[in-house]
Amino acid sequence: MRKLLGLFIALALVALLVGYAIWIGDRPVGHYLSDLRIHLVVNEGQPGERGNLLGIQPELFPADYQSTERLHRKLSAYLQQARDQGLINSKTIVVLPEHIGTWLLASGERNQLYQAQTIQEAMTWLALSHPWRFINAVFKAKGGNRLDDAHMRMKAEAMARDYQSLFGGLAREFGVTLVAGSIVLPEPSVENGQLQIGNGPLFNSSVTFGSDGLPIGQPQRQLSPANHQRGYIRPADGAPLHVIDTPAGRLGVLIGSDSWYPRNYKVLNQQGVELIAIPALVIGNDRWNKPWGGSHHPMTVSSIGLNPLQVSEGQAWQRLTLSGREYQSNARASISVFMRGQLWDQGSSGYSFASHAGQNVSEPLPDSQAAHGARLINIWL
Repeated sequence: MRKLLGLFIALALVALLVGYAIWIGDRPVGHYLSDLRIHLVVNEGQPGERGNLLGIQPELFPADYQSTERLHRKLSAYLQQARDQGLINSKTIVVLPEHIGTWLLASGERNQLYQAQTIQEAMTWLALSHPWRFINAVFKAKGGNRLDDAHMRMKAEAMARDYQSLFGGLAREFGVTLVAGSIVLPEPSVENGQLQIGNGPLFNSSVTFGSDGLPIGQPQRQLSPANHQRGYIRPADGAPLHVIDTPAGRLGVLIGSDSWYPRNYKVLNQQGVELIAIPALVIGNDRWNKPWGGSHHPMTVSSIGLNPLQVSEGQAWQRLTLSGREYQSNARASISVFMRGQLWDQGSSGYSFASHAGQNVSEPLPDSQAAHGARLINIWL
């Protein structure tokens, strides 16, 4: 009887292991109808020979990341609509929001991940789908939050490859310079025209692609990520701020709250910056209109002269970012571009804005017709 029971248990375990192996190897792609609406909400200046800064504020959901083909279809539809409106030429600089590349870690996964109710649940499905890869990533994790570090690290090689293929491909397809938001990768670098990863800590980084589809210079690392990200994203203290040559002028990239620091504008000035792209993200539905959470950022309230109790998140972003002008920024134009949509239980808010020729231009609050869908903000130089 014992032998029979042992045999039964052994067979059951084998069946479970075989079933689990089949499950983690199966990657069905479900049908998904993308919302390709996009509204031109700012079109400042007159078309000319100097080009333009074109911010695309996409509206994205988990299913958009089910495959790079699906995400390409959505982003290329946005760009095509911009082209149809005469907003794309050989001197156009397209700017996408912060972390648009980070969620490539969800590409090619099982349907349960996209149907999850929370990011935590989605990451649990990710780990279950790649158990050995996840365990290996946990041992290699560098951050204080080893689980979040491992989730990012376990698919970093594929993420880097997909990031360059997708965003470099879009830049080449539409003949533009494209600031590809940002992506979290371990020690990213460009070698022989290819985005590579290392074995060290994770950095939130942005790559700018030329119209030939290749990276221009090295990835720009975020110098000062917010406190809640520092458990797995390493601050790039001492990393250089790059200024690159584009057909529209010398371009610098400040990721998110790096745009708040006057010293960063001074460094860009020393390199002859003319244009500044700011990929940004504000997490939380309607947080834009709620009291600013400045006390949660490494920059102290006293050092910036803003009281979180007296300003909203949106007011703080505009006053801090545009304060670069007060410190004699040489850039003739800058643009801050935010994400829209809902990634699991993590909503996003934020309204793009720009500075051009000494004038501040803000994206208007959406009316009932433009409440959904992506948004375009265009500044002619």
